[in-house]
Amino acid sequence: MIVARTPDELEPARRAVAIGTFDGVHRGHRRVLEAARAARLRTTVVTFDPHPRSVLGGEVVLLTTLERRLELLADAGMDEALVLHVDEALLALTAEAFAEDVLRAIGVEVVAAGEGFRFGRGRSGDLDLLAELGFDVRHVPLAENCSSSRARAFLAAGDIAAAAAILGRPPEVEGTVVAGDARGRELGFPTANLAVPKGLLVPELGIYAGSALGHRAAVSVGTNPHYGGTERRVEAFLLDFDGDLYGRRLVVELWERLRDEAAFGSEAELVEAIDRDVARARTAVRPG
Repeated sequence: MIVARTPDELEPARRAVAIGTFDGVHRGHRRVLEAARAARLRTTVVTFDPHPRSVLGGEVVLLTTLERRLELLADAGMDEALVLHVDEALLALTAEAFAEDVLRAIGVEVVAAGEGFRFGRGRSGDLDLLAELGFDVRHVPLAENCSSSRARAFLAAGDIAAAAAILGRPPEVEGTVVAGDARGRELGFPTANLAVPKGLLVPELGIYAGSALGHRAAVSVGTNPHYGGTERRVEAFLLDFDGDLYGRRLVVELWERLRDEAAFGSEAELVEAIDRDVARARTAVRPG
């Protein structure tokens, strides 16, 4: 998928665009993408970074990094993505100016978006305005109980099944593998310690079954209470994996929440608990 940052980076073409923030690229988002693809023109997703609400002073904890969002959009069959940098200048554009300077400028003929989509200064523009301006507008009904905010709430509460039902795939946690304290290796369970990007949602503390790099995984999201830790960490033990992951970006799927984190009476009890977690990770079923 071609990724552009400004309209003039895209070559002239007749385009159908799907437009929105698309955090998480959930089932409702994919309806919008499918509506754009159905027009049988060059399909381009127009999306925004950072999230507009964060620029306006609101706090938004995201389901996906921009890099992961673009990967998921490519997997959904988009030809191109135009990632618009959200700043005061973009937010100050009138709806009409946005339609002309961004959409018309890249040859858009068809616009697909969710029915509640708003754009332009003060969120004054909507799909009806785009239709009045001559675009072929495809209104996509909102999927019932399907939103990024609901997925965030379920994931923050550790409800993996409910989050996966919205996303249509397992929720994920992402980060760069960094050096940890090596306790997992000493116990016989070497883990990848993830540095999670700021602003990315991390699920409820606990032990999870999941996968990464095609390997099932037992994943700890917590403070390591057995050793009196206080700093939240995300650590993944990849089953049957042997290799060096330091410095590598890792996307970890979460399949099932197995239990709360806990302190144990001895390291032997801790190892027994991890053994049980690994056994359950081997039989966990991928949601979505």
